Amino acid sequence: MLGLSSHLRYHMCCTLVDMRKGFDALAGLVRNYLNQNPQTGDIFVFLNKPKTHIKLLYWDGDGFAIFYKRLEQGRFDFLTSDSVSRELKREELLLVLSGLKLKDFKKKKRYKT
Repeated sequence: MLGLSSHLRYHMCCTLVDMRKGFDALAGLVRNYLNQNPQTGDIFVFLNKPKTHIKLLYWDGDGFAIFYKRLEQGRFDFLTSDSVSRELKREELLLVLSGLKLKDFKKKKRYKT
């Protein structure tokens, strides 16, 4: 089962992806395009060209799992990057999956006492 835990790492592929791709093709993108191992337990995030579909690829220890979401209205809003991939924080991914815009949010500085 896929859980978005704070101890996991999240990587967004900055190239838009054909959502017909399944487990093997997405794992191949992670290996060959992102130059990462898809079996680390990290979550890899893929978006289609119109930004209406999103897939999360995850290795759960004995196989791949995919979370797939299609919006009925609107688009997913991700911050762009010139690199091949961008690491996301769990909170950023949750905001995007909830339909909120990342650029509208600023994190306030917190101090530990």
